Amino acid sequence: MHVITLLLVDDHNIVREGLHALLCLQPNFKIIGEAATGRDAVKLTKKLSPNVIIMDLAMPRLNGMEATRQIIHVAPAARIVILSAYDDDEHVEPAMAAGAAAYLLKTAAANDLADAIQQVHSGNAYFSPAIAERRRESQDDSLSDEHATLSLREAEILQLIVEGFSNKEIASQLRISNKTTENYRQSIMAKLNIHSVVGLVHYAVRHGIIEMRSVKDISDPSFRPACGE
Repeated sequence: MHVITLLLVDDHNIVREGLHALLCLQPNFKIIGEAATGRDAVKLTKKLSPNVIIMDLAMPRLNGMEATRQIIHVAPAARIVILSAYDDDEHVEPAMAAGAAAYLLKTAAANDLADAIQQVHSGNAYFSPAIAERRRESQDDSLSDEHATLSLREAEILQLIVEGFSNKEIASQLRISNKTTENYRQSIMAKLNIHSVVGLVHYAVRHGIIEMRSVKDISDPSFRPACGE
């Protein structure tokens, strides 16, 4: 029996624990790693080379959409199953465009997830039934995804900006200079035609890049954008 190696990615411990317990019941599944952020998912994919990655979308530091883009960039053979609470086209279509092989809702039955893993490992796509039906009905529709115009690094920095990190903190995390961080910031704002952090926050929430729980309260005196924001 061929063993399928899995990486579980979700920022909620209880969700990962539940997935772990569920998937361990399948005799040919082997969980080789877990990650709570998209950034850790990218690192573990490089290190462990899992066959299939179960990916949440809404996560801090690097969301599942951008993690998917980065993983497909560094590990094209990886098969990514998005497991999300979002069922609208503004999340589904960009996720598939980023390189995901399957999109399941978190309300899916356990056997649906197991089936999705088997299917994507065999080279097929897989969707929750409601999503599959909607996609069949709108094959000629295409979303205008402004976010896709950002580079991988710009998308990563966008998320850190809207989560309230200063230029100095972003530069430290990504090991780049403050000047380079500021250049990226200006490029992001120019591409999106948004010229305030508040505007970027609204954009990020609207496009599922972050959840409001990940954002520092911009009305809180402790939230102070970096100089020039």
